[in-house]
Amino acid sequence: MNKHQKLALFIAPLLMIIGYIASDYYIESQAHESKLFVLQTEGECDVLNKQCVLSSGEFKLSVFDVEGRTTINSTFPLDAVTLFIVDEKSIATPYGLKQQQTAYYWDAETPVRNMIGNSALPLKLRVIARVKGGQYISEF
Repeated sequence: MNKHQKLALFIAPLLMIIGYIASDYYIESQAHESKLFVLQTEGECDVLNKQCVLSSGEFKLSVFDVEGRTTINSTFPLDAVTLFIVDEKSIATPYGLKQQQTAYYWDAETPVRNMIGNSALPLKLRVIARVKGGQYISEF
């Protein structure tokens, strides 16, 4: 074995480690780029009976209301969540949800329960959930 082959055997593992670290940095930088995803409802959305699931691939949001507190539960930790209540004139009222104990659960007091019970018209809700650089949106 000559000196070039010995040098190559010595450097190859170092280059593999450096390449692995560099690819990790590249993938992480790609994750923080701004992306937009649309969440689809899985069946009918019944917020009052805890049967409203929104999904996009492996990402899922569960939206429900218990005694005037609207809660959103997600499969991945969220950075921020905003819920919009849209009235019959298409005017949206935003409600910024606050994180509970973990970044998987967010809630706020909203008039969703009263508006669903008192309105003859179907209520429209919009959700914008932010995860790193991605925004997940839905209207249901």
